[in-house]
Amino acid sequence: MKRFTVAGCLFVLGSAALMAESWTGTVVDVMCKGKDLSSHTKQCAIGCAKGGYGLVTADGKFVKFDEGSNEKVLAALKASSKDKDLKAKVTGKLNGEVITVEAVEIQ
Repeated sequence: MKRFTVAGCLFVLGSAALMAESWTGTVVDVMCKGKDLSSHTKQCAIGCAKGGYGLVTADGKFVKFDEGSNEKVLAALKASSKDKDLKAKVTGKLNGEVITVEAVEIQ
């Protein structure tokens, strides 16, 4: 019984470490991350997709998305009716200083 309990505790602790986190901020392409984000357009972000995307948080920190996440962000941008001020909620995992996106919702 002790082995089962210890294994169960390790499973629960391991699962908690794998849970996704959420961030809010402004989605922006890497090339425009230092520009005025409130006037940054969806068309510019879509046009600069090859450079990748990231999120500028409320404190001004830019966190880049991993290469595989860029397709998810591009799809969300294309589906969005917003033309600028691309605020978003991003769910994923932070690996070092890069986010692996599970979901992105342009708000």
